[in-house]
Amino acid sequence: MSLWGAAGSPGAMEREGNGQRCSRNLPGPGRAGRAGDAVEGRDGAAPDWASRLPHLALAARPAGSCGEGSRIRRPWDSGTALSGSRVGGERLRRLEPQWHYESGRRCSTPADAWPAAAAVSARAMGAPWGPAAGQRRMRRGARGLPRTASALAAAGLVCTALVAYSCWGQLPPLPWTSNAPPRPVGVLLWWEPFAGRDSARRPPPDCWLRFNIPGCRLLTDRTAYAEAQAVLFHHRDLVKGPLDWPPPWGARMRTAQELELRVLDHKEEAAAVAAEAHGVSGHRPPGQRWVWMNFESPSHSPGLRSLAGNLFNWTLSYRADSDVFVPYGYLYPRTHPSDQPPGLVPPLARKRGLVAWVVSNWDERQARVRYYHQLSQHVSVDVFGKGGTRRPVPDIGLLHTVARYKFYLAFENSQHLDYITEKLWRNSLLAGTVPVVLGPNRANYERFVPRGAFIHVDDFPSASSLAAYLHFLDRNPAAYRRYFSWRRSYAVHITSFWDEPWCLACQAVQRAGDRPQSMRNLARWFER
Repeated sequence: MSLWGAAGSPGAMEREGNGQRCSRNLPGPGRAGRAGDAVEGRDGAAPDWASRLPHLALAARPAGSCGEGSRIRRPWDSGTALSGSRVGGERLRRLEPQWHYESGRRCSTPADAWPAAAAVSARAMGAPWGPAAGQRRMRRGARGLPRTASALAAAGLVCTALVAYSCWGQLPPLPWTSNAPPRPVGVLLWWEPFAGRDSARRPPPDCWLRFNIPGCRLLTDRTAYAEAQAVLFHHRDLVKGPLDWPPPWGARMRTAQELELRVLDHKEEAAAVAAEAHGVSGHRPPGQRWVWMNFESPSHSPGLRSLAGNLFNWTLSYRADSDVFVPYGYLYPRTHPSDQPPGLVPPLARKRGLVAWVVSNWDERQARVRYYHQLSQHVSVDVFGKGGTRRPVPDIGLLHTVARYKFYLAFENSQHLDYITEKLWRNSLLAGTVPVVLGPNRANYERFVPRGAFIHVDDFPSASSLAAYLHFLDRNPAAYRRYFSWRRSYAVHITSFWDEPWCLACQAVQRAGDRPQSMRNLARWFER
């Protein structure tokens, strides 16, 4: 089953408001398999990948109910040149495959409230309730039921129904809903990714202002280690340089001095601490989660196998089966003309080139470089980046540069499950060009984007046949425009690193509660 289509299923879009909820119907998406149409799940159910996103809470509700004072969430501005940025500090408008909502007072009468109210009124008048009783009343009316009695019965029904309707909002909340705010959660970032261990700590983000996630206490002071419900470890910083771990958690509480950074220069001491850390089950504060955070593919994650074992009990990555699923980007239902990217079809008159590619790390051993050499023999490709014969990105910026081309080579540096990076989301879909993708197989891409929104190199027997198809689309504007049909219904969200993963980890801990979790073999899970 495709995991993409149910994001726009005919369920109700949920608004998150001050204790009230609102829903309305969306136009149904198209069927899978038609180029340019949105892909719908076979059974109309919510996609599994969306349930893996902590901030994509899917909740199906009947359409038609609406509350006053609802707050509409706005899509977060990626801060790029084409993003239409808003004033800093504005709360995130997050339009997701289904909307978050907070349970609160209902503002619509449930379907079973009316028969229940009528039953109360009927019993109060001494009349039975049910189909048989209705038949008896009809027969009695045929013999000449007094009009006064009929009027009194109708008035009683109306009054009872009105009382039930007005009091419905005062009834206790349903057992599966809660008005209680999320529990406060502390999340400690052990290092700021790629910033260096001696760099100054920048202030943590405000998860409520940025992403509408309340109850988060983001920590950078390691002396608060014992108070944190979760600790984030970035993989690249974890394996580079001398070992730098929290000290083992013994039977007694550690002092602030004992929780200072420990840098070990001697191999013997490092091995001893590593062995001590690997027997983690009794060495963390009770209930604390150690979260392994990584956004590189297994091919570019050195030292991965040295972390095998029960060292971490949570994972945070682009993989949909992570404990905290944070993709590089995703599509969400479009509800406003300003949602990015704007417009149904990019202006074709501004597209001066055919194929563009921006590459930062050039390696002749990579499949993407080998395929480029084959493709460039049949179609002209303008390559931007640093070094070699690549052109520097013009001053107008990467997105505006790529927007001048009809196609973009969204080639990943390696091919792994769910490894779909900003090359697709930002450099191509947001920029307003058609992505030609090389990465995981087509079925993996279709879990996250409509099948008619991209061209996969696996669809063609050779690079020359792909080049011929690109030339065909260049000469046929109507066929080319079909690759932008998804923009009628969806907009692009670009993940904000590293603030967004930090806040989403907090939200995941809030929702997980005290559920036990363990990762028996990190390398085996990530490399499969």
